[in-house]
Amino acid sequence: MPDLVDELRRRIAGAGDPSRAPGMQAYMKSALPYRGVTSVPLRALTREVVAANPLPDRPTWEAVVRELWDDAEYREEWYAALAVARHPLYRGYQDVDTLTLYRHLLVTGAWWDVVDDIATHLVGDILAADPERVTPVMRAWAVDDDLWLRRTAVICQLGRRAETDVDLLGFVLTENLEGSRHGREFFIRKAVGWALRQHARTDPAWVRAFVAAHEDRLSGLSRREALKHL
Repeated sequence: MPDLVDELRRRIAGAGDPSRAPGMQAYMKSALPYRGVTSVPLRALTREVVAANPLPDRPTWEAVVRELWDDAEYREEWYAALAVARHPLYRGYQDVDTLTLYRHLLVTGAWWDVVDDIATHLVGDILAADPERVTPVMRAWAVDDDLWLRRTAVICQLGRRAETDVDLLGFVLTENLEGSRHGREFFIRKAVGWALRQHARTDPAWVRAFVAAHEDRLSGLSRREALKHL
């Protein structure tokens, strides 16, 4: 395995603040402990280390992401794995074939901090670049047994504004209202409201119509979020 993995782990350990680590772990309700590196210095060091240790090919890049993720002893190593995944050096690897890797990270990460990052940036960018092949995958994830794949499908178009595929948005939302597989879960209800609230900035009439049409299955939380700025 390239030096990148060891170097990232070494730098994260060196930047850690043990006095911060327990509070960070408690806030995130994380089974993994923290080193105690906050987000700004962590982003800076991962950018520096990843740029200084370019990887030769796609299989090596994926292997580095997987090793940092699957063998992580501290949660910052998960964040480092995502920094490797997102780095501009590897923009060419962001395509439909990479969704298998991201599915693995979503299902095993299974918590909002990493899931939302993967969903809104990595998966969302792949969807935007190749909607014909990725849209069917998002439709499948929207009805998957896994809660976090469903959340990803709901929020993957955040920030698309006028380019939002409203047919896809309507489908993933409708499949995750109350009465659906995880429709009563907080992270699904919040995601539904978040997606509607963001789209309301672009098309408030569409959001009002959706809320009115699904009033009987829309949770109070989702409805409040959807109409927050309307």
